[in-house]
Amino acid sequence: VQLQESDPGLVKPSQVLSLTCTVSGGSITTNNYYWSWIRQPPGKGLEWMGAIGYSGNTQYSPSLKSRTSISRDTSKNQVTLQLSSVTPEDTAVYYCALGATRGRGTQVTVSS
Repeated sequence: VQLQESDPGLVKPSQVLSLTCTVSGGSITTNNYYWSWIRQPPGKGLEWMGAIGYSGNTQYSPSLKSRTSISRDTSKNQVTLQLSSVTPEDTAVYYCALGATRGRGTQVTVSS
């Protein structure tokens, strides 16, 4: 399985960050597969943000739940992350992951 995150570039404070993970080599509806979003702010460790399962069920980090939405497009084999009301503290490298397999990540910078 290969995962490729989209590149949103620079995002302004208060905007909605939207990222898409395109999956190849496997289906996002495969039984028992859970697709996660993880991020790593500069100088900090990895933070799990949430996940969507093979049946479409979602789970979110309690600290981000109020601002996070994860969805999927089965026709495109894609998983999408939306993070609302972003601040500079949301600056990080964002990864799409399936278990220990991650995409290359995409740098998101929140700045005015």
